Amino acid sequence: GVLVAGVWFTQAQIPVSSAGEDRAVLLGFTMMAFSVLMFFVVGITTVKPYLNSNWVERGGCVLVQVELLQDWVECRGVSIMPCLRVTVNHSASGRASLLHHHEDALILAPQCFYIPKCKMEAAALQAEALVVKDNLGEQLGQSLACLTDPAKHRGHALLHRKYSLRRALLALLWPSLMLGGGALLVVLVKLTQQLGLVHRDLGRRGPEDRPLHVQT
Repeated sequence: GVLVAGVWFTQAQIPVSSAGEDRAVLLGFTMMAFSVLMFFVVGITTVKPYLNSNWVERGGCVLVQVELLQDWVECRGVSIMPCLRVTVNHSASGRASLLHHHEDALILAPQCFYIPKCKMEAAALQAEALVVKDNLGEQLGQSLACLTDPAKHRGHALLHRKYSLRRALLALLWPSLMLGGGALLVVLVKLTQQLGLVHRDLGRRGPEDRPLHVQT
């Protein structure tokens, strides 16, 4: 037996961890720690923008004008890009609005329809903008499904919503799986240790400790 803090324990009462079990527990806690970090990052980059977004479909938008501005604008702070400005009329209110591909385009370039890959060469950026302009030009006068947020972004409309409920749930899926997997790993190791203790304790009992069955 072993004397611990004035209490006498038998060897069978003290859980003994193998090196493999210790590594498994460490891996489980590491997975849970990384999952918490991932929850923090996902919450800032995806969940918070979704919760703060009030873009909903309130009728369609009629495409009235597509123009490529002469002055180039800043592209994510790393280069400049051509600005394609798209104007629509909101069918419900009749108000003219600037159309944007999604929320990032509105935030980073409020006058432009979309934001390309900013590290592209100037000629490639110009060619891409012309292709998008021609594709939209073929739809002049047609009605498009659009999203509006009159309370926060009056005079602007979105073609697509980037930060949707589906995107937020998918972003939360991986940290949730990692958290659950880490917790399950730790629980299984601890359960295995406890079962091992019970097995050793039963194995060390003598015949006098076992219950007698008396036939009547």
